[in-house]
Amino acid sequence: MTGEGSARTRGGIQAVGAALAVPTALALLVSGCGAGGTGARDEGPAHADSVAGAATASAAPSKTPDTVNAVKLVKDDPKVAPEVKRELKPCVADEYPVDVSYGNLTGGSADDVVVNVLTCGDAVGVGSYVYHEQDGSYENVFKAEEPPVYAEIDRGDLVVTKQVYEKGDPVSSPSGENVITYRWTAGRFAEKYRTHNDYGKVVGDSPTPAPPN
Repeated sequence: MTGEGSARTRGGIQAVGAALAVPTALALLVSGCGAGGTGARDEGPAHADSVAGAATASAAPSKTPDTVNAVKLVKDDPKVAPEVKRELKPCVADEYPVDVSYGNLTGGSADDVVVNVLTCGDAVGVGSYVYHEQDGSYENVFKAEEPPVYAEIDRGDLVVTKQVYEKGDPVSSPSGENVITYRWTAGRFAEKYRTHNDYGKVVGDSPTPAPPN
């Protein structure tokens, strides 16, 4: 997943960096980013339709929970950093910048819930969380709060993408990314794979030689 997903990730980031008024180092967020967004994604981080998203099948048969109130879940979670909770505010009216996916990550009888919290203006991922449902309540079993960060479900694994910046990099042009794959092992997420991808630096167009007479 990391190679193909990373290529899509980079493409999405570069496209959004050019299109948004405030450039972003993470993938995008469309204006309709509702609190009840759903949809497990097996592609690279943050696509244009991700916030409203369509639900897809999880890696293993499990019961898909009713749509969760992701905003309430995050705000009521004592494990979530205060600065992330402050960032979680409506972008427009009652539409919040959250991305929600469902999938079986922990091997339970019900799908787990992956929540990504992004900023309104530039769609930078500021926090990624996994919630495990048990007896009708949700427990935070994973968090990543070093922006820009984005988590997704890929064939039963948790894949977290983090942008990497070198000194002097503008926010719209990170030098690369770390793609980390976690697997549920012995009651916790353990790192299994880590891939680093360097982004190519685009130099201005070279002059086209004049055709011979």
